[in-house]
Parts: sequence; structure tokens; C-alpha cells
Amino acid sequence: MLKKNIIWLVLVVLGLQNSVIAQQKIRLNDNWEFLKQDLGGIWEAVRPVGAGNPESVPLWEKVNLPHCVNAEDAVDPDMNYYQGPSWYRTLIEVKNPYQTGRTLLHFEGAGQKTDVYIYQTKVGSHVGGYDEFTVDITDAVSAFQKTDVYQKQFKGKIPLSIRTDNSRDLELIPSDLSDFNLYGGIYRYLNLVYKPSLSVDKVFALATVDKEGKNASLNIKARFYNPKGASNAEVELKLISPSGKVINTQKKQIQLTGNDVEIANIKVAKAELWSTDKPTLYTVELNVKTADGVDKHQEKIGFRHFEFVEKGPFLLNGKRLLLQGTHRHEDHAGVAAAMTDEMMRTEMKMMKDMGVNFIRLGHYQQSRTILNLCDSLGMVVWEEIPWCRGGLGGDVYKQQARRMLTNMIEQHYNHPSIIIWGLGNENDWPGDFPEFDKEKIRVFMKELHDLSHALDPTRKTAIRRCDFCKDIVDVYSPSIWAGWYRGIYTEYKQVSEEEFKKVKHFLHVEWGGDGHARRHSENPDNALRKVKTGVGADERAGDASLIGGASRVSKDGDWSESYIVNLVDWHLKEQETMPWLTGTAQWPFKDFSTPVRPDNPVPYMNQKGVVERDFTKKEVFYVYQSYWTKKPMVHIYGHTWPVRWGAAGEEKMIKVFSNCDEAELFVNGKSQGIKKRNSQDFPAAGLRWNVVPNAGKNIVKVIAKKGKTVLEDEITFEYETRQWGAPAKLEVSKIAEENGKATIEVKLKDANGVTCLDARNWVRFSLAGDGELIDNQGTSTGSRYVQFYNGRALISVKTNSGKNTIAVKSEGVPSEMLTL
Repeated sequence: MLKKNIIWLVLVVLGLQNSVIAQQKIRLNDNWEFLKQDLGGIWEAVRPVGAGNPESVPLWEKVNLPHCVNAEDAVDPDMNYYQGPSWYRTLIEVKNPYQTGRTLLHFEGAGQKTDVYIYQTKVGSHVGGYDEFTVDITDAVSAFQKTDVYQKQFKGKIPLSIRTDNSRDLELIPSDLSDFNLYGGIYRYLNLVYKPSLSVDKVFALATVDKEGKNASLNIKARFYNPKGASNAEVELKLISPSGKVINTQKKQIQLTGNDVEIANIKVAKAELWSTDKPTLYTVELNVKTADGVDKHQEKIGFRHFEFVEKGPFLLNGKRLLLQGTHRHEDHAGVAAAMTDEMMRTEMKMMKDMGVNFIRLGHYQQSRTILNLCDSLGMVVWEEIPWCRGGLGGDVYKQQARRMLTNMIEQHYNHPSIIIWGLGNENDWPGDFPEFDKEKIRVFMKELHDLSHALDPTRKTAIRRCDFCKDIVDVYSPSIWAGWYRGIYTEYKQVSEEEFKKVKHFLHVEWGGDGHARRHSENPDNALRKVKTGVGADERAGDASLIGGASRVSKDGDWSESYIVNLVDWHLKEQETMPWLTGTAQWPFKDFSTPVRPDNPVPYMNQKGVVERDFTKKEVFYVYQSYWTKKPMVHIYGHTWPVRWGAAGEEKMIKVFSNCDEAELFVNGKSQGIKKRNSQDFPAAGLRWNVVPNAGKNIVKVIAKKGKTVLEDEITFEYETRQWGAPAKLEVSKIAEENGKATIEVKLKDANGVTCLDARNWVRFSLAGDGELIDNQGTSTGSRYVQFYNGRALISVKTNSGKNTIAVKSEGVPSEMLTL
């Protein structure tokens, strides 16, 4: 009985200790109010308000964090997105468990300029939308707690007000000429943090190992937050193995001089290496003890060796690794930059499932959650600062770039996934300043290169698309868009080899093309006939425009998923025959919003993603899987292609994408034969069949085999043999309803009622009634103004169990309405 009581007591004590530790960092997610405009001053955020009095305006709305000012207006087809000041306010309770401790606000990211107030006292400011920052509110809270207002008006709580501002500013990076939105808001997590009077600010853990994996060492330095000027402290360091075993412990007294303090140099015997296949992580724990309490700090680290072979491939731990990469913007349907941890985990897991082992984070420092996921999932990383387009500004501009580079390197120093610090993107793009001086850009690029190596000599520097700076950085990526902005996709290998020879270390990031989700084509490569070949494949000024200039697929193509599948299929099969290639990164994983593409099929969206902005997979996702993954998979092209077309008796190609050894296709129950997979047999690695579909309904099934694994996939499509004429009418119907959400489909038809299956007309939805149109999502099924995909378009309505009428309008044909 006594033994049980002792165990119970120990568990209670441990529980209390863990509770205190857990309460040292509290996410401030709930009970916020938001105002999408400026105030006359901080007094307007905190003054007493009587119901119905003038002080109650402007009206605030209730929100939770993370929150983006531009959650919907970034993709509103009828207006520019809001760029300006906004306000957030809440009441917080401050219960610091340390008697003489510090109370901090830790911002994981807010855009693009931030001012922080406790009651009427401004306690901190930050410039830059992507790096983390901390504001000490201890003194302001203490002073406010001594006022009458603290109890009388705020009932023992602390009024916290935050102003964010994403106004256009030529002396701010990134440039507003960039192909992405400069979002506003507290769009990453905000934490209330309690610390002792002396605490760990940062730990710099330099984990090194030779390419054979035999000699591993760990150097630990620490930076302390020491506002009271303590002169010394006791520290305890623990190194914990991937299995959770403490393998090294050190205790020492340290002198606090104001500089970074070296804590330990450790030799690690038989280190378990971090790799993309086995992302093994150690834990470094640093405990700092003072009379005020213990500050516990943990970091995940990994031992790995990487090398860019000069004029050769990329090596990880001494072995060649072909970098199979993608890109990421912090952007999602309905929330814009305010992605939750769960959303980020879903996205990164989808990338890994696609076979990604490398990611370039474009074009700014991203959430700590993303870097942690890269570490744990096994993806090597190129992370960069947002010096993107526009030219080079003045001293304020340069100082921000230096500061953001320093913050990015110091804040993400310990992540084993990171191999490259990016210094800029498309810095050959002028426009923000009257002067565009290449030599001045070179001088500043060299300064950033040197700063990066001074802060972190173990990683490489890189830029993309600034040819006159390519000799400055360690790794260079030219602009190669074979088959999209220039040239045709069959020129990809030749153009890449030519560019590879110009630099010591070549890495091709950004390639691919736009695909309007759910749009398919029977003749996707038609536009290639018009494109001039032999002139390179680099994107040039004006190439992204949909009007004017030379013929190019980006302007003259059909933007179908069918074309993008062909382009990607060709690139991937060629990459298998380029032994010198370090790797590539297609652009990007997910469609994202951009202010500079208002005329795209989904307005204000860059549609080059492998998935839509809401994670809906496009067909090309499975092409990557078929080349990059080991887990058996099979996918028939055309799951979102309900109607194919052609003449009666005409052969049509059916493609299957799979990493299995062989596959057998069945059409309407009849075998079309077995095909063997051969990656060099384009298209679809030889898994293609020419079949004659029946007019009307067709059922297609595939059975694929890899060893003892047998997989199946099936699709159904209608085959239309009738010719259609000019668009003449709209047909709108409700095709589904579930959980209070109705799905509406509109078809564009000719005078005889035949759907115009190649129509690319625009259609606009509107709604009257009790419900809500689910639009401003930036997806093919979540925009009220969108181009048809094969003569149809979809949108959803939240009915709110009421009466609703949806109107559909397309220029040149009579409008239609449907009452739900």
C-alpha cells in the first residue's frame, strides 16, 4: 500500500512539473477581435465602449489565430487584394510562474510590419513578414497592473493590441512585383511565453560527420536572454539518441559575457545518419539553472554529410541522391497564409507520398512547423530570403535583407534538412526603382554570400535566375521552362546540359506549366507546332503574359491537365538518363494566389501546382508517383474527365501511370493486353493502349502487378461522337447535396443541346437567398468567375436550410437560374 502511495505521489509531482513546463508556452489562438482598416490611434482599441455609443465603431469581428487579412480577397475576381493596416486585439491573463521571470510574446510570423501594444504602451515593432521575433512585455504588464484601469475596466486582464501592415512599400522586400501576395495579418502562431530571468535565446548545434559516417562530432554554442545582466549560470547538456537514450551528459558553470557561449564539443560514436529514406534525429537538451528557476530548451539535430560534386551529381552521406523536388508557398484555400499545423502536416505528407525528397521554400523563410516536418519526413531543403524581383533599394532595403538573412540562418540553423541558403530570386527583374545597376546588385549579392558563410560555413548559397550573379553563389539555377515559356519539352535535356556546363554546381529549380484542373484535351500538344525551337527555354520579360510576343505554350496552349502530364512525363523519363544531374524541383506543389495573374482561368491563381489550392490532386500527381515512389501504385489517367470525344470508330489512347512491373487493361470487360513498364518508352512508360471506345458509356479497368502485389484502378467515361457548334445556351443543375452543401454544375451547350467540350468561355455564378456561395477559394470549383473545363463548371452552395436561387451568366449566351 505504501509503495502504491509513493508511486502515486511521484506521478502527481511529475504531472505538476510537466504542467508548469507546458504552461511556459501558451498559444494565443482564441478570443481575438479583428479590424480590417487603421485606427486613429491606440486609444481607439482600448477606450471604454458603451453599447450603441459612437465609440463602438468601427466594428470589430471575432476571429481566431492564425489569421490572414487576405484570407479571401487575395482571389476575389473583382477586386485588388487589401494592402494596408489592420488591427487585432484580445485580453490575456499573465501568470508567470517565475517570481522574477520575463513574459514574452513570440511571433512565429506576421506580415509585413508589426507594432505591439500593452494597453497604450508600444512594446515592440518588427519589419518583415516571414522571420520570427519576440517582444518582452514584462515591464509594460507590470506597470499596467498598477493602474486603476487594470481592475475597473479590464477585470484583471491585460489588453493586447497588434497592428499589422502590408501596405505597398518600395523599400521593403519582397517586391510587390513578385508572383505571390504579400499577405497581412498574424498568419502564424503567436505564443505567450514565460521564462526565468535568465533563459536560452538560441542554441547553435553544429553536427558534422564525414561521408563514410565514421567520425561524427557535435559542437554546441548558446545565446542567452539576460536582461538583468546575470554574470554566470549553471548549465546541463544532454544528448539523447533517436531511441530516447541519454548518451552524453555534461554540467558546467558558464560565464555570461554577452556573446555566444560554447557549451560543449562532443564526439559521437557510431552516429546514426540522417537521410531522406531514414530521417534519424537526435535531441539536444540544455537546462540553465539560476536562483529564479530552470529554463529547459530542446532542439532536434541530425548527422549527415552532403556534397555538390563539381560538374557532377549531388551526394548525401557519400552516395548519389537524385534530388526529386518541389516548391511550396504558404497559401491555402479559404485561409491564405494562415495555415494550421494540421494543414501543414497534410501538405508535407502528400509531398512525401508523391516521392519528394527535396523542397525549395519559395520565396521566404517559412513556418518552423514546415522545417520540423522536413527534418522528420526526410526532405532536403533550400530556404531563401525574400529578395525577389524589382531591383535593389537603398540602405533601409539592404538592412532588411541582411537582417532577414541573419534571422533565417540563426532561427533554422539546427535543421539537418537544410543544405542551401537562398540569397534571392529573379534579381534580374527591374521595375521598382529608376536605377537598375547590375554591378550594384552584384556587390550586394556578394555581401549576402559572405554574410551567409560567416554565419554558417557548412551550407551552400544559391540563387535562381540572375545570370549576371551566377558566379558569386555556390549553386546556381538558371531559368529553364522547356515546353512552357520557351521551346518545346523535348528540348529539356539539351538545354539543361548547355546550362550545366556554365557553372560549377547546377541545380534546376522551377519547371512545369499551368494546368486548369478538370480540363482535359484529346490533342494537348497542338500548340507545340507553333513554337520556335532552338532558341533556349529560359523565361524572359513578358513570357508570363497571356497576350503578345512570340508563340509559346503558356500563351497559345490549352492549359489542360493532359498537356502538363505529357510535359512532366517527358522531363521525368529524361532525368533518369542524366547521371550528372544534381536534381530538379518542379514549380510548385500546390496552386497559390498571386496578384499579377488576374486573367488566368481561375483569376489571381498560379495554376502550376500538382494539387489545387485545397489539396485536390490533379492527374499529374500520379505521374510523379509513378517515377519517384517505391510503394506500388496504379492510376488510370482521366478520373476527372467524364466525357471524351471523337469520331465513331476512332482509336483513343488510354494511359496508365504506375510503378508496377506490368499492367493489363480492360475496356468494357474485354482485355486489351498486358504491357510491361519501361520508363524510357514515352508516354506513360509504355503503359498505354489505343482502344476504340463505344459511343456512350465506357468502363475502363486496370490490373497492375509488382511481385506479389496486385493493384486495380477503374474509371468510367462517356464517349461523345456528335459534333458541337457555337455555344448557345447554359444548362444548370444540382448534382449533389450533402451536409447542407449543394454542388451545382453548369454546362455550355450548342443549339442542339450538345456540350461544347473544348469551350474555354468564362462563366460567372451568383446567389440570392438564405445561403452562401462557397467562392474565393482559388480553386476550379471554388471561384464565382472561372473558365469552363470541357464545357462545364462546378461550384458549391451552403444552403443554410433555406431558399436559394443561383444565377449563371456567360457572355454571348442567355443567363440561367436555378432555385434550390
